Amino acid sequence: MALKSWRELPIGGVILESGSSVDYLTGGWRAERPIIDMDRCTSCMICWIFCPEGGILVEESKVTGIDMDHCKGCGICALECPPKVIKMVQEVTALEGEQGR
Repeated sequence: MALKSWRELPIGGVILESGSSVDYLTGGWRAERPIIDMDRCTSCMICWIFCPEGGILVEESKVTGIDMDHCKGCGICALECPPKVIKMVQEVTALEGEQGR
């Protein structure tokens, strides 16, 4: 996909075609990331309903994880989770933990 110059972009950053958010990987600019305790998750789907980016992964009506390519780290999922099994951790801390594995 060729990038458009600033002159070719619509004024005001208007998104002209629906469903285009899948094309843009926005997870790289989050400061915090959600971590789900999958052993305690009830798959109530409240996090999925409230996630503005569709970042909650679901298979066969069960929450299976987070799409880190699209999660912006807003924390809405953790705030709305009824059993409080989603916690937000600093992105730097999470990345350090991944490197130690």
